[in-house]
Amino acid sequence: MIVHMLRFAFKETATEEEREEVLAVIRRTASVESVSFSTVGQLLGDPDGFTHACCVGIADLPALRRYMHDPVHLAGDPQIMPHLARIAIGPDLSDDMTPTLNRDVLALHEEKVALHPGWAAELEPLLAGS
Repeated sequence: MIVHMLRFAFKETATEEEREEVLAVIRRTASVESVSFSTVGQLLGDPDGFTHACCVGIADLPALRRYMHDPVHLAGDPQIMPHLARIAIGPDLSDDMTPTLNRDVLALHEEKVALHPGWAAELEPLLAGS
Protein backbone atom coordinates (compact mmCIF):
# COMPACT_ATOMS: atom_id res chain seq x y z
CA MET A 1 0.00 0.00 0.00
CA ILE A 2 1.24 3.48 -0.90
CA VAL A 3 -0.17 6.21 1.33
CA HIS A 4 -0.01 9.56 -0.44
CA MET A 5 -0.59 12.81 1.41
CA LEU A 6 -1.11 16.40 0.31
CA ARG A 7 -1.12 19.31 2.74
CA PHE A 8 -2.44 22.65 1.57
CA ALA A 9 -3.61 26.10 2.56
CA PHE A 10 -6.23 28.21 0.83
CA LYS A 11 -5.63 31.72 -0.42
CA GLU A 12 -6.94 34.29 2.05
CA THR A 13 -9.26 35.51 -0.71
CA ALA A 14 -10.94 32.11 -1.13
CA THR A 15 -14.54 32.34 0.04
CA GLU A 16 -16.12 29.69 2.24
CA GLU A 17 -18.15 28.53 -0.76
CA GLU A 18 -14.98 28.19 -2.89
CA ARG A 19 -13.24 26.28 -0.09
CA GLU A 20 -16.16 23.85 0.19
CA GLU A 21 -16.19 23.37 -3.58
CA VAL A 22 -12.43 22.66 -3.62
CA LEU A 23 -12.82 20.09 -0.83
CA ALA A 24 -15.69 18.48 -2.77
CA VAL A 25 -13.53 18.25 -5.91
CA ILE A 26 -10.66 16.73 -3.92
CA ARG A 27 -13.06 14.21 -2.35
CA ARG A 28 -14.32 13.30 -5.83
CA THR A 29 -10.73 12.72 -6.98
CA ALA A 30 -9.97 10.73 -3.82
CA SER A 31 -12.86 8.37 -4.59
CA VAL A 32 -11.74 7.18 -8.03
CA GLU A 33 -11.40 3.43 -8.70
CA SER A 34 -7.65 3.26 -8.02
CA VAL A 35 -7.97 4.60 -4.45
CA SER A 36 -8.43 2.02 -1.69
CA PHE A 37 -9.21 4.54 1.07
CA SER A 38 -9.08 8.29 1.58
CA THR A 39 -9.78 11.17 3.89
CA VAL A 40 -10.00 14.88 3.08
CA GLY A 41 -10.41 17.66 5.60
CA GLN A 42 -8.78 19.84 8.20
CA LEU A 43 -5.14 19.26 9.05
CA LEU A 44 -4.61 18.96 12.76
CA GLY A 45 -1.64 20.70 14.36
CA ASP A 46 0.55 21.56 11.36
CA PRO A 47 3.44 23.81 12.37
CA ASP A 48 4.09 24.81 8.74
CA GLY A 49 0.83 26.71 8.36
CA PHE A 50 -1.07 24.22 6.22
CA THR A 51 -4.73 24.01 7.17
CA HIS A 52 -6.12 21.09 5.17
CA ALA A 53 -4.98 17.73 3.86
CA CYS A 54 -5.87 14.84 1.61
CA CYS A 55 -4.62 11.33 2.27
CA VAL A 56 -5.19 8.47 -0.18
CA GLY A 57 -4.25 4.82 0.10
CA ILE A 58 -3.28 3.25 -3.21
CA ALA A 59 -2.57 -0.47 -3.57
CA ASP A 60 0.53 -0.41 -5.78
CA LEU A 61 2.44 1.42 -8.53
CA PRO A 62 0.03 0.51 -11.35
CA ALA A 63 -2.86 1.85 -9.25
CA LEU A 64 -0.86 4.99 -8.48
CA ARG A 65 -0.28 5.56 -12.20
CA ARG A 66 -4.03 5.13 -12.87
CA TYR A 67 -4.79 7.59 -10.06
CA MET A 68 -2.38 10.21 -11.40
CA HIS A 69 -3.78 10.00 -14.93
CA ASP A 70 -7.43 9.40 -14.10
CA PRO A 71 -9.63 11.82 -16.08
CA VAL A 72 -11.40 12.81 -12.85
CA HIS A 73 -8.04 13.75 -11.30
CA LEU A 74 -6.87 15.62 -14.39
CA ALA A 75 -10.15 17.56 -14.60
CA GLY A 76 -10.17 18.40 -10.88
CA ASP A 77 -6.72 19.94 -10.53
CA PRO A 78 -7.53 23.09 -12.57
CA GLN A 79 -10.58 23.62 -10.35
CA ILE A 80 -8.50 23.28 -7.19
CA MET A 81 -5.20 25.05 -7.81
CA PRO A 82 -6.47 28.62 -8.38
CA HIS A 83 -7.81 28.67 -4.81
CA LEU A 84 -4.66 27.44 -3.07
CA ALA A 85 -1.89 29.55 -1.59
CA ARG A 86 0.50 26.63 -1.05
CA ILE A 87 0.69 22.88 -1.25
CA ALA A 88 3.11 20.25 0.05
CA ILE A 89 3.25 16.81 -1.54
CA GLY A 90 4.04 14.14 1.03
CA PRO A 91 5.49 12.83 3.06
CA ASP A 92 4.27 9.56 1.62
CA LEU A 93 4.75 6.16 3.17
CA SER A 94 4.44 2.52 2.23
CA ASP A 95 4.50 -0.96 3.66
CA ASP A 96 6.15 -2.08 0.39
CA MET A 97 9.84 -2.33 1.26
CA THR A 98 11.08 -2.39 -2.35
CA PRO A 99 14.31 -0.36 -2.24
CA THR A 100 13.49 1.49 -5.48
CA LEU A 101 9.92 2.40 -4.58
CA ASN A 102 10.64 6.08 -3.87
CA ARG A 103 12.47 6.40 -7.20
CA ASP A 104 9.62 4.56 -8.97
CA VAL A 105 7.02 6.93 -7.50
CA LEU A 106 9.13 9.93 -8.51
CA ALA A 107 9.37 8.53 -12.05
CA LEU A 108 5.56 8.44 -12.22
CA HIS A 109 5.45 12.10 -11.17
CA GLU A 110 8.06 13.00 -13.79
CA GLU A 111 6.03 11.13 -16.42
CA LYS A 112 2.95 13.21 -15.52
CA VAL A 113 5.00 16.43 -15.69
CA ALA A 114 6.25 15.48 -19.16
CA LEU A 115 2.76 14.60 -20.39
CA HIS A 116 1.07 17.65 -18.83
CA PRO A 117 3.49 20.60 -18.80
CA GLY A 118 0.67 23.12 -18.25
CA TRP A 119 -0.38 21.26 -15.10
CA ALA A 120 3.22 21.24 -13.87
CA ALA A 121 3.60 24.98 -14.55
CA GLU A 122 0.44 25.73 -12.54
CA LEU A 123 1.55 23.49 -9.68
CA GLU A 124 5.13 24.72 -9.37
CA PRO A 125 4.47 28.13 -7.77
CA LEU A 126 2.20 26.50 -5.15
CA LEU A 127 4.76 23.96 -3.95
CA ALA A 128 6.03 24.65 -0.46
CA GLY A 129 9.67 25.62 -0.56
CA SER A 130 9.49 26.82 -4.19
